[in-house]
Amino acid sequence: MEGVLLSISIALTTGLIMSRIVKKLGLPAVTGYLVGGVLIGPYLLGRLGIEGIGFTSMTKVEELKVISEVALGFIAFLIGNEFRVSQLKKTGKQALVIGILQALAATFVVDVVLLGLHFAMPDKISISAVLTLGAIATATAPAATLMVINQYKAKGKLTDILLPVVAIDDAVGLIIFAISLGVAKVISSGEYNLMTIILEPLLEIIVSLAIGAILGTILTKAEKYFKSRSKRMSIVVTAVIMAVAISMYSFTIGGITITISSLLLCMMLGTAFCNESEYEFSNNLMERTNRWSTPLVILFFIISGAELQLDIFTNLTIVLIGIAFIIARSIGKYYGAYFSAKAFKCDKCVQKYLGITLLPQAGVALGMSIKAQEVLAGDGELIKNITLFAILIYELVGPYLTKQCLIKSGDITPINNK
Repeated sequence: MEGVLLSISIALTTGLIMSRIVKKLGLPAVTGYLVGGVLIGPYLLGRLGIEGIGFTSMTKVEELKVISEVALGFIAFLIGNEFRVSQLKKTGKQALVIGILQALAATFVVDVVLLGLHFAMPDKISISAVLTLGAIATATAPAATLMVINQYKAKGKLTDILLPVVAIDDAVGLIIFAISLGVAKVISSGEYNLMTIILEPLLEIIVSLAIGAILGTILTKAEKYFKSRSKRMSIVVTAVIMAVAISMYSFTIGGITITISSLLLCMMLGTAFCNESEYEFSNNLMERTNRWSTPLVILFFIISGAELQLDIFTNLTIVLIGIAFIIARSIGKYYGAYFSAKAFKCDKCVQKYLGITLLPQAGVALGMSIKAQEVLAGDGELIKNITLFAILIYELVGPYLTKQCLIKSGDITPINNK
């Protein structure tokens, strides 16, 4: 236990120091946290084998996984604030259609490009891997985006539509992934199960949203029995942790396995709470929750950095397919967002920059790759390594690109860009 606590304190210290260093370079703090995680990870300081100074193995990093899960829960809860009915009346339809179309565009472009690689070198990447990676391309990391927006207090037309699109994107991604993985499993094993392909992803979304709505209603009613700010804050923390805990369970009914998405559950928890409470009350509590959870979110990015496996750069196949994946996904995300935003006659800055802000990938994509590794025994390892390669590049570059887009769109003012 002493080693774990020392690791957490060293990790936070490293992350905070790196955030000051990258600030001098004009980079967002999240980049510093990720780099700090890489520095104290198993491939750098961790190699020294000194407990507490760095993570000496991936097992040590995984011991802090619960912190990452809780942090992601708070991030999703805060995104729920973007789904107020009053705000959705302005951007709801646009966000829904753009979120769906850019996700489908990313999947299509990645599938086409990787299918070309399959025909060029069929012994390196199978059709099952192609379909699965195409689905993983949909996922966008809400954590990095939210961190940049909060750090620079971004406000404007691009920010207003960005967070709802990110949330919708991940919901759509879960459906596309489940269907694509089901088809990939059929191709690789010959087993066909319509219920697994269609019903399981739909039930995951429905059940997650339903539980989130119920917990949100309970949270709203519970808050009325307490007047002090500290106790109200404590109830919110309890609700989010409970939501994350519930999402770790799965159950099987009639041969159908129902899992629960932490991202969707916590997002709906925040959405229900914000829409069922008075605006000033819920908005104030959301702001205080954001401040309270900041150390957790910092740890989330540091742990994410420590999880990045640097040895994948030594595998030429992974690097080649990974580069193709990154380029194809970036093209799909950018033009999918651009043309759908243009069709809805969104502001020019939204058309031009939205796709770039959707590039970061992290936890959701990694979760998909782990699921693929479990289902596709032959291709699972390749899929996970390519996803890890993409996450490494996107997480180090993505936050900076998001910041630049928010600056050029006018959502980050010169005063806040310090």
